[in-house]
Order: sequence, then C-alpha cells, then structure tokens
Amino acid sequence: QVQLVESGGGSVQAGGSLRLSCAGAAYTYCMGWFRQAPGKEREGVASINSGGGTGYADSVKGRFTISRDNAKNTLYLQMNNLKPEDTAMYYCAADTETTWCYLAPLRPTEYNYWGQGTQVTVSS
Repeated sequence: QVQLVESGGGSVQAGGSLRLSCAGAAYTYCMGWFRQAPGKEREGVASINSGGGTGYADSVKGRFTISRDNAKNTLYLQMNNLKPEDTAMYYCAADTETTWCYLAPLRPTEYNYWGQGTQVTVSS
C-alpha cells in the first residue's frame, strides 16, 4: 500500500514563495503535482520521472520547480512568485505501475495513488 503525505501549504501574499513536500515518493514511480480550485477540474502542475526529467504546465513555467530526493523518497514543489490564481488544493500523485518511470505525464488519469492534499492560498 502506497501512502503519500503532503505538507508545506499555507497562506501567502502575491509574490511570495512556498515549498511543498510529499513523503512516500519512491524513485521508481512517476510523480506529479496537481491542483484543484473550487469549481474547477483537477489540473496537472508539474511532473518528474525516475531520472529527474521534468514537465510543467505553461501557467507555472519559470515560477515552479519540481524535484525529488530519492534517498528520502520525497517529492518537492518549490513555488515562487505566487499569484492569486495559484490558489488551490495541491495534491501529489504517483503512478506505481512502473519499475522505472521514463515519462511522467501531467494527466491526472495516469496516476493511481494520491495524497490527501495541502491548501495553498495566495492573496493579492
């Protein structure tokens, strides 16, 4: 059974930074960060493969950085220059059906394990 536990959310003013963490991210998994705002569909934010290759949604490119520490089985999302439109519940997710992740997609349907989420609120 895979357990993913996010932490690091909070409330910040526009232009501020937060760093999210997700424990339970084994190096063989494709990993992703997703977010869901009230009334909106869940969307992919960033993804990372087993070798550290990354992908980002256009809306966060240049502001967010996804990384993983394989020794600690931990996934991170560094979020800089936050905007009010970044306000959402943020989830980490794992695709565990791989022995090595070559390409980590940004589609939520590709992931089979999810954390409980951590709230990020950005005020203007």
